[in-house]
Amino acid sequence: MVEATANSMAVSRVLAPSLAPVIIANARQVKAIAQAPVKTDKIDAGTLASLQAAGYLPQIWTPHAETDRKRRLVARRYQVARHRTRLKNEVHSILHAHLIPKCPHADLFNARGRAWLVTRQLRTMRRGHRSARP
Repeated sequence: MVEATANSMAVSRVLAPSLAPVIIANARQVKAIAQAPVKTDKIDAGTLASLQAAGYLPQIWTPHAETDRKRRLVARRYQVARHRTRLKNEVHSILHAHLIPKCPHADLFNARGRAWLVTRQLRTMRRGHRSARP
């Protein structure tokens, strides 16, 4: 038995091959542990074992390996897309700070936009000084 925490799925994946089915307890629903006056891992483990033996241990749903893999893949894709957006915004900000007009093409980052970008020159700014603003 494992209490649901941020890394409980990873712990479950490691333990599953060498143990019987790994049960992940729903920490929000296990009130006996949250309200215990004495909090130690040993006491919490005993409480979880007692609840499981009595059939009262609330469990979370654990996905199959393939579902878990797809979830991680989607999460990684989301992170990459956010990072890409952040970088694009930074490039636009640099161009704006150097008073370079907006790209005449639909997308600054497609082939035509990148070819246009290569022809632009950025003014060098001295350290500690900002470029003149209109």
